[in-house]
Amino acid sequence: MLRFLPLLVVCTLFHCFASLSKAEEGSEGVPRRPNILLAIADDWGWPHAGAYGDPVVKTPTFDRLAREGVLFQHLYVSSPSCTPSRGALLTGQWHWRLEAGANLHCIFPDKFKTYPEMLGDAGYFVGVTGKAWGPGRTESPNRPIAGQRFKNFQTFLDERPKDKPFCFWLGSADPHRPYDEGSGRASGIELDKIKLPACLTDSEVVRSDVADYYFEVQRFDSFVGEALAALEAAGELDNTMIVMTGDHGMPFPRGKANLYDIGSRVPLAIRWGNHPRASGERKSGEVRTIDDLVSNTDLAPTFLELAKIPQPKSMTGKSLVPVLLTSDGKRAKPHREFMLLGKERHVPMQETPDMGGYPCRGIRTHDYLFIRNFTPQRWPNGTPNWQQAAIPGVWYGDCDNGPSKSWMIDHKDDNDTTRRLYDLAFAKRPAEELYDLKRDPDQLNNVAADPIYAEIKGELAQQLNDLLIATGDPRVKGDGEKVFESHPYLGNGPRHPASERSEGRKGKKKL
Repeated sequence: MLRFLPLLVVCTLFHCFASLSKAEEGSEGVPRRPNILLAIADDWGWPHAGAYGDPVVKTPTFDRLAREGVLFQHLYVSSPSCTPSRGALLTGQWHWRLEAGANLHCIFPDKFKTYPEMLGDAGYFVGVTGKAWGPGRTESPNRPIAGQRFKNFQTFLDERPKDKPFCFWLGSADPHRPYDEGSGRASGIELDKIKLPACLTDSEVVRSDVADYYFEVQRFDSFVGEALAALEAAGELDNTMIVMTGDHGMPFPRGKANLYDIGSRVPLAIRWGNHPRASGERKSGEVRTIDDLVSNTDLAPTFLELAKIPQPKSMTGKSLVPVLLTSDGKRAKPHREFMLLGKERHVPMQETPDMGGYPCRGIRTHDYLFIRNFTPQRWPNGTPNWQQAAIPGVWYGDCDNGPSKSWMIDHKDDNDTTRRLYDLAFAKRPAEELYDLKRDPDQLNNVAADPIYAEIKGELAQQLNDLLIATGDPRVKGDGEKVFESHPYLGNGPRHPASERSEGRKGKKKL
């Protein structure tokens, strides 16, 4: 009997592998393409997750995805504003190539196709819940550029055809303002343990405001956790690429709507089912970390490659599949040598009759961040003179209203520190900014005028200009005002408290 054991083992193993292979096949015996689940937060910035070492915020779902997949340290959005950031993600293109789609509360042109539409054409079952692209409207009314809308992820799973792979956009409104003041402290978050961003003033008001933001980050994490539980119950966890990220940084002064890391750098964890090289075997609790520079425009080509769809030439993003499949993190060259960033109109927040935004572009390497501000005569985060604002009552319009904003404005003249931090957030800026990230990781000291940095500034400025020309940026071609600022603005903006009281406004609409 013993002499037949090897043959029995071989047959048993063959049967197991055949069963596994069959389970991954479609109805016609063709290997099934993986599902795709994108979970995206609204205003969640790096490094506010347990996996990044944040001492306060609790993100067990994100931490699990990082532990079972890959944790990215350097994901940057194309633009630190909801609509253009999401448009760039959906199309796999730098936002300045999307015409009106480069602005907040504007129009998404019909000419640009999105990855959910491409996946749908290729046989995927595509759906969305919560916040997808926007705010704004599509050129053709109600065009489902992120997929067919469902009540929730469970409903989508229940209705999906069992013989099709699926693609789902799991959107959330957290942690967008406004917050329930005191919700963070009430939930047990200890204010004195919060590690404040260096650009924010240290006060109990600001700490409590950050705690409220953390509370909504944790709520988003729980929301994604429920989706993962549904995915497991449906037996689809190990045949799904799960991506968890945000659309831009935290909605605080010098954060959202700014090109600094606090505005443009976001969390990213990717779990690629049970793919042996993308997940890999590692010691208990060990997290595989990628330090390469990555753009949110890289997600669309990644999803297309998984679905075996050729990447359109219009896409400027680069698939992350080669990065994910290099289990030891060692490659011949990094994914990107630099990262491009930019901003067009977030809110029309200059003084009448100027309905423009604050156009700027940046190039970031691991060592430097260079920013070119095209209209330094304008207010970078909105005019303080709300009585003269282009939209009546709009007050520092590119910074969401909240306790931190009000406190920093009200206390700007308390001392030299509060004045400096106020100026960094709200005062006018020079045409060029340069930050030495090795010496100044918080990007508080602009060295663009320092002769010591003249050579590196010149090189980065030329590289940025050449890349923008190569990618067809109208702003450097001289057509920026016509292409970006001639479109109507379809939203509102943060208003001065006196303006809101005089108009009897109740609450604030989320941007």
